[in-house]
Amino acid sequence: MQKEYNKAIRDRIPEIIEKSGKKCNVKHLDDPEFLTALENKLMEEIHEYFESHSIEELVDLLEVIYRIAELKGFDQKQLEQIRIRKNEDRGAFSNNLFLISGEI
Repeated sequence: MQKEYNKAIRDRIPEIIEKSGKKCNVKHLDDPEFLTALENKLMEEIHEYFESHSIEELVDLLEVIYRIAELKGFDQKQLEQIRIRKNEDRGAFSNNLFLISGEI
C-alpha cells in the first residue's frame, strides 16, 4: 500500500527503501523548492526531538540546518564563525540563565 509523504529526505533513503524490497517515488526539487521543503523538515525534526529527546534527532536537526545554510549561501565554517561572533557579542547558553522579568 502506498503512503503519501511529500517531504524532504536524506540522499540515501530511496536506495534504502529499494534494498528492503519496497518501492518509492521521488523527484528532484530545484534549490528554492528544496529550501521550502527543508524548512518544513526542520519543523518535523524539532517535533521529533521533543517527542524523543534523542541525540539522533539533534543530529538530524544539524543536517537540516547545515543544508538550509548552504542553500542560503553559507557553508558550515561560515555558520560556525557567525555562531562564535554571536557568542562573543551576546553570550552563549552556558550559564543556564532564565529571564523571569525585566525592562528590555
